[in-house]
Amino acid sequence: MAATLPETPFEPVSAARIVVAKIFVRGLKVDAEIGVYAHERGKTQPLVLDVELDVTTVHAERLSQTVNYETIANDARDLAAEGHFELVETFAERLAERCLADPRVTRARVRVEKPMALAPRAEAAGVEITAVRV
Repeated sequence: MAATLPETPFEPVSAARIVVAKIFVRGLKVDAEIGVYAHERGKTQPLVLDVELDVTTVHAERLSQTVNYETIANDARDLAAEGHFELVETFAERLAERCLADPRVTRARVRVEKPMALAPRAEAAGVEITAVRV
């Protein structure tokens, strides 16, 4: 005869919980001076950005308890206004660094598309980087 286990009702644990939220901004358009070629210097061109952040939160019920995606957009626009970038890789890394400045952000994935790079032969060219807090 098989032994039966006593029934124990499920009781939710009331201990603190940590949630990892994915905060994202997709398709953000910014104009930036970017590129290595002479015809790219001294003028802006469009970039399309996707940013995804892993953010630790504990019972976030107010904006101050999480990362505001408007901050991500402002950081991208401010970065673009700083001057000329040779590479989209540099732009992506610097934006990821700004995102990681918030201690709640544990990972930042930044994708930078340069729609005019290979136009009209391709929709866009660019880079995607992932920066992780160590």
